[in-house]
Amino acid sequence: MTQGSPVIPCLRYRDAPAMIDWLCSAFGFERHMVVPNGEGGIAHAQLSMGGGMIMLGSSSDSDYGRLMRSPDEDGAGKSVHGGQSVYVVVDDVDAHHARARAAGAEIVIDIKDEEYGGRGYTCRDPEGHVWSFGGYDPWMG
Repeated sequence: MTQGSPVIPCLRYRDAPAMIDWLCSAFGFERHMVVPNGEGGIAHAQLSMGGGMIMLGSSSDSDYGRLMRSPDEDGAGKSVHGGQSVYVVVDDVDAHHARARAAGAEIVIDIKDEEYGGRGYTCRDPEGHVWSFGGYDPWMG
C-alpha cells in the first residue's frame, strides 16, 4: 500500500510551470517532483499537501495528452471538461479561502457550512479547473 492516498488526481495545464507556482502559492501545495520537458513545459510534476498528492503536466499532443485538456480549452472557458473536479480536505477552511481569494482564485461557491457537516468553498484556478476545499473529511465519519 502507498504512504498517502492511492487515488491521485491528474491534471493538464497549458502553462504548467506558471500553474505549479500558482498552485503552491494560492492553495499551499509543495513541489514533490517537477520534471521539465525540455521545451519550456512540464513532462511530469507531483505536488503534495498533507498526505495527498496531485500530478500534472503541460498539455501535449501525445497519446495521453489527447485524452485530457484544460477546461478553458473547451471553448466555453467555464465548464468542467469531462465532469471532474478535485476536493481537498484542509484544517482551516477560512484561512485557506482567504489565501486562495488573495491569490486571484475565482470563487464560484462562497464559503459556507454544509448540511452534511464541515465547511467549504469551491473555486476555479486560472486555467478553469474546479477545486473544492473543505473541513469535511469523509475518512473521519
